[in-house]
Amino acid sequence: MMMTTAKNQQRIAIIGAGPGGLTLALILQKHGIQTVIYEREPFDMNGQRGGSLDIHEESGQRALREAGLYEQFQKLARYEGEDFRLFDKTGKIYMDEVAELDDKGTRPEIDRGTLCDMLLESLGSNSVQYGHKLIRAVPLNNGQHELHFENGYVDTVDLVVGADGAFSRIRQLVTDRDAEYSGLSMIEINVLNAAAAHPELAVFNGRGKMFALDDHKGILAQLNGDGRIRVYLSFEKERGWLDQCGIPFDQPEEAKRQLLELYGDWDESLKLYIRSADGDMLPRRIYMLPVGLRWSRKPGVTLIGDAAHLMSPFAGEGVNMAMLDALELALAIVQDGDVNQAVGTYEEKMFVYSSQLAEESLDNLKLCFGDEAARNLADLMNQYHLQP
Repeated sequence: MMMTTAKNQQRIAIIGAGPGGLTLALILQKHGIQTVIYEREPFDMNGQRGGSLDIHEESGQRALREAGLYEQFQKLARYEGEDFRLFDKTGKIYMDEVAELDDKGTRPEIDRGTLCDMLLESLGSNSVQYGHKLIRAVPLNNGQHELHFENGYVDTVDLVVGADGAFSRIRQLVTDRDAEYSGLSMIEINVLNAAAAHPELAVFNGRGKMFALDDHKGILAQLNGDGRIRVYLSFEKERGWLDQCGIPFDQPEEAKRQLLELYGDWDESLKLYIRSADGDMLPRRIYMLPVGLRWSRKPGVTLIGDAAHLMSPFAGEGVNMAMLDALELALAIVQDGDVNQAVGTYEEKMFVYSSQLAEESLDNLKLCFGDEAARNLADLMNQYHLQP
């Protein structure tokens, strides 16, 4: 009891209200340890920051169990979202996996916004301080940090956890390494209300993901819970390509015309994703941290999720790693009365599992945008299926 009381008196701040930060706060709250989450946006933006997520049994689902949300997650999860189709540019199909609903898999889908709504509802309305953009975190001599926000607010905390993503401001407290361009650029487009508005494409896509890979580029599509198909047109290009390619992303019809030219010799069934796109286009570069990044332990600070081990999306591990980090850090804090010893326990574990998955992610990126990509990805996935 005395240990719990001492932990309750330690002020813990989490920077960033994404899935990792929310999961960390909720698990700690379940164990009687209160935190404050500072989020730079004026309100919850998770619904606009990415589409459908596959939540893995050994990581994301474990965290949800500890947070007391597993049963609720089961009701919302889409097991049919595990469907996967794989093509090359000619429309030749290499994989056509259909999830059996009575044989539930281990990686069901849920929309990012739905997942975060569930976490926020359980946390309570006052757990996140919105409109708090961190300007700097100043280490104090006693291991605490003084947090300065753009709105003028200042807080002093015993532990600050950077859950603030790819370009984390907290990361610079522990390492001078920063996110680097991975060589891959994407243009996100959306096919809204696909089943009703574009039934032919909806049938072609199926209930989950579709990958078409060839010529060092790809069309990656996923059905979301709101009925849209979110599509990522992906290109292995120099970092400046999105700025120099001349595609007017703010003029969707002209942009679609130029994108169709870039995929000129691809099968019409695949180009239909571009023809059917609605609304805004979002160009983005994919960044990553060096594989195997470690840092020397610093008092009163640590990182979770992309802030700690940003990787490309080709291991499907981003949100799962953030939630696993949250679980491991929370349990270490619960089990150890000293937050700095807890951070050390967590970081040693995290460095090991995140390095393995970051390496896998980089290997998969190279495979998906190399020669014979569709065939090689099919071979790789079939090897996993053959493992006992």
